[in-house]
Amino acid sequence: MVEFSSDKMKEVQRIIEFYPEGKQKSAVIPVLHLAQQEFGGWLSSATMDYVASLLKLEPIEVYEVATFYSMYNLKPVGKYMFEVCHTGPCMLNGSDDIIAYIGEKLNIKPGQTSADGLFTLKTVECLGACGYAPMMQLGKNYREHLTKEKCDAIIEECRKNSSMNN
Repeated sequence: MVEFSSDKMKEVQRIIEFYPEGKQKSAVIPVLHLAQQEFGGWLSSATMDYVASLLKLEPIEVYEVATFYSMYNLKPVGKYMFEVCHTGPCMLNGSDDIIAYIGEKLNIKPGQTSADGLFTLKTVECLGACGYAPMMQLGKNYREHLTKEKCDAIIEECRKNSSMNN
């Protein structure tokens, strides 16, 4: 059964209290972020149903939000998620080539996770760093002016960090 820890549940209650009575739907985005953190980095149907019940919403209202925004994962993801921008400025500066290169290097396509479970490749809409194109988000950090060499270094850095943490 899906259930927040007591600490996370306190945080959920704190978030809900920000909004006027009857407007708890406004809490869906931050509560989904907490749920994704708490339940393995992705949102299962059971998790989204749980969030709906906490906010007294219909499940479809939560599904609509979770499926609209690229920041939510609807299936398990790797330890490192490469979210590569593929909108206009990044595309004009080679993001399609970067996406293809990363995919070839890790033997995955966008939306897939590598066989070792370390990497997920995801294409996303504008991340607001057009002057640094092509770019990607890796966790909370932006990686900018990407080249094949920079991608190789990022992949190696992630592999090294992963082996040090095991």
